[in-house]
Amino acid sequence: MMMVRKSKGLGERHQRILEFLQVYQRENKYPPSIREIGEKTGISSTSVVNYYLDQLEKRGLIERDRKISRGVRLAGFNGTADTLRIPILGPIAAGLPLPELDPNVSYMTDSEANAVDIARSLLPAKEKGVGLYALEVKGESMIDAMINDGDIVVLKPATDARNGEMVAVWLPRDNEATLKYFFKEKDRYRLQPANPTMKPIFVRKNEPLEIKGKVVMVIRRMEKPLAA
Repeated sequence: MMMVRKSKGLGERHQRILEFLQVYQRENKYPPSIREIGEKTGISSTSVVNYYLDQLEKRGLIERDRKISRGVRLAGFNGTADTLRIPILGPIAAGLPLPELDPNVSYMTDSEANAVDIARSLLPAKEKGVGLYALEVKGESMIDAMINDGDIVVLKPATDARNGEMVAVWLPRDNEATLKYFFKEKDRYRLQPANPTMKPIFVRKNEPLEIKGKVVMVIRRMEKPLAA
């Protein structure tokens, strides 16, 4: 199962509910029940589920019809026109860098195994979805950023970044690519992992370094329901 982490401003339980709604509606073409939402997001009380749904509705992120049992859905979601299919181009390391993907190959596919469907309403407001692509994370250097091995990161193409942005970087000196936080320092670049047990990668400014994209969304691959 894949879970989409919503952008800033929401608590973890809000995000879990949005994630579950996204996946359930895509797979079943109809909304889940309140009880199913609670069971799959680790919330035991239906009244607590309703509390979070009320907050999400006030934010305009979901729509509710209280007259029916399955009356909760993502705002504007109909399973087709309001979803965006993003190609998964391959892996990227979040610990040990992997080789760069071939830029001459077209990776767009109708196969769900090589693409991910995202409700447009879950994208950051400023993102229109043009040119977005996804990579599968390999390694654990970004675990403190809630990015684990097997998760999917959605990126927009970019060639530059501001300090603190999470980017996919191509390192010609090593013939490898990696996912890290990016920082410009006096005479070097620092590629910072989000794992206190791992050291940053330093690249001198006279060495080549190519930013390939900025992370705009993380899709968590989950095999079990999230704990409360």
